[in-house]
Amino acid sequence: MNQNIVIGVDVGGSHIICSAIDAKTLQVIPQTTFSSKINNKASKNDVLKNWAIVINKTIKCLPNIEKISIGFAMPGPFQYKSGIAMFENNDKYENLYNVSLPNELPKFLEGNNFEFRFLNDATSFGVGVACMGKAKESEKVIAITLGTGFGSCFIKNGIPQVKGINVPEGGCLWDKSFKNGIADDFFSTRWFVKRYFELSGVQVDGVKEIVSLNNEFSTIVFSEFSNNLAKFLSPVINDYKPNVIVLGGNISNASDKFMPEVKKLLKKENLDTDFVVSNLMEEAAIIGSAKLFDTDFWEKIKNDLPLS
Repeated sequence: MNQNIVIGVDVGGSHIICSAIDAKTLQVIPQTTFSSKINNKASKNDVLKNWAIVINKTIKCLPNIEKISIGFAMPGPFQYKSGIAMFENNDKYENLYNVSLPNELPKFLEGNNFEFRFLNDATSFGVGVACMGKAKESEKVIAITLGTGFGSCFIKNGIPQVKGINVPEGGCLWDKSFKNGIADDFFSTRWFVKRYFELSGVQVDGVKEIVSLNNEFSTIVFSEFSNNLAKFLSPVINDYKPNVIVLGGNISNASDKFMPEVKKLLKKENLDTDFVVSNLMEEAAIIGSAKLFDTDFWEKIKNDLPLS
């Protein structure tokens, strides 16, 4: 039996990926990573069964573990302390509403002795990059995921911060007011798709397509996004004063289209914060979720888990 191995799982809006992690080194164990696309509109049992198919592949790589510890990087809304899904009116996994994963998921897993812990997916990403990524040597970090939604977390000395004078309520940014809505309305894939259609009359699938089109409308969209992001982040950076801001998520793959302008605009505000794009990507969230089984780390965060 090797209790120094845990399983980290990253649940996305349309996919799942998991790996076995060495709990001491936080290194991904080779040949234990598996992933699959998931239909987030499927029934409760189908979603759980398909999640379990992927997780079981990783479990089968570790035949000598008697107690299987699984950490989940999970999107919100979710009750992270209890493991109850609260997906409702958010166009994903709505058939899991009010479902207890610790009670229901083991029915589909291979094994009979499990321990589950849960953390917000953006927070898991932030913990991962602070432990093993480009923010490893930084005291204060803001991690931002730009994709289907706008994820974020605030890290200090490796620990997520969810309250404090210079930390926004809940330690997240997606729900904070911006212009005529909230930040998530402006810093997500759906904003790009909506805005490109408003300008061009052409329906696109996502940011990657806008980049490939590389036309006048693409230029306008990225310019507006840059201005919005700089305007929104300016007071956040001024308050928290991070050493570095780490970007992840699919939109960060197009960072060369917006980050130069964002940095330029922030510099005018005398904010010269370093921005980097994570080289870990999904692996960061897997590592962050596995970190939940570090006893010292868990004791510091378990009573302060982010709610969304």
